Order: sequence, then structure tokens, then C-alpha cells
Amino acid sequence: QLQASGGGLVQAGGSLRVSCAASGRTLSSSAKGWFRQAPGKEREFVATIRWNGGNIAYADSVKGRFAISRDNAKNTVYLQMPGLKPEDTAVYYCAATSTLRPLFPITARDYNYWGQGTLVTVSS
Repeated sequence: QLQASGGGLVQAGGSLRVSCAASGRTLSSSAKGWFRQAPGKEREFVATIRWNGGNIAYADSVKGRFAISRDNAKNTVYLQMPGLKPEDTAVYYCAATSTLRPLFPITARDYNYWGQGTLVTVSS
């Protein structure tokens, strides 16, 4: 299972860090990713990272602002989000894949495990 946490309400320009704790089958996942879904919009890719900390990729909308990282000792992946904007408001989902391809899994169909999501609200 994947357990996302750390969402909340923050003012524009503020920071949050969301976490994704893995257990069970997802412990051996090859890569983990973050997606988000804003009200009335489709789920979109945010960031991904391989088990060894490599193959990191970001969506253009968050590149240079957000940072994905992982702590394998804690079986947890993090998404650090400084400089939040109102358009970052969404439910953030973590996902995991057990496959080695594609090298940069950036679409929802690349993942076979999903967490329940955590809500991030950025007020203007």
C-alpha cells in the first residue's frame, strides 16, 4: 500500500512537504511518482524517482520549484514544494511501479499502485 500525507492549507508563496510511505508489495517498487488532480481537471504527472534516487523527472509546471526525494530506510518518498501557487491546489497522489521501463515513468498508465491522495490547498 501507499500512504500519502502532509497536505494542508497554505498561503501563496508558502511551502509544504508531502510524504508517501510504502508497505507491502510497494516496498519493492522500482520507481515512485507523484501526480495531482485539481478540481474539474485530469490527473497530471508531477515528479518521479527511481529506487536508487536516479531517473528523476519533473513536469514543466513544477520544474525548478518542487523537489522529489526518497529515504529507502524509511520506505518513504517526499515531495518538497516551496513557492506554492494557487494553481498548485490539487489532490496529490503517490504511485509506484514495479517495472523498469520506461526509464522515466511520467504517465499514469506507467504505474500499477496508487495511494489515496492528500489535499493541498494554496490560498491567494
